[in-house]
Amino acid sequence: MARMRALASTITLVRQQFPAAQANLSPWRDDPQTRQWSEEESLDLSFHFPGWSPRLECRSLLMQLRISEERDDEQLRLLGVLMRGMTYDGERWRLATVGEWLPEGRHLPQQQQVKQLQQICRQLFELFEGHAVSDTAA
Repeated sequence: MARMRALASTITLVRQQFPAAQANLSPWRDDPQTRQWSEEESLDLSFHFPGWSPRLECRSLLMQLRISEERDDEQLRLLGVLMRGMTYDGERWRLATVGEWLPEGRHLPQQQQVKQLQQICRQLFELFEGHAVSDTAA
């Protein structure tokens, strides 16, 4: 239940910054090679834009939320966020919540969009710290 609340809250935060983004809760292929790399300690989702997003320099955002599940109080703790700007050709940039939280890659998003991505990450940390994704949350 906590994972579903976390996914729903993440979708809401991203859509506040990028209203045209369409969420995909199953961004990975379901094949043996992909299942081999599946990680229980992460929540993975993607957001697809209608066509090309020149300001973000991508067609899709792939997000991985690294989590720790506290069994004693059924609480999820956010350890970090990794966002990737993707096209059919693969990754164009990535932003991780380590260091300065700045994107790296061949084709970087514009500064305003970088601020929006960083805001999403800040709000995610606030959300998880605020116990809004616990099973006991109303």
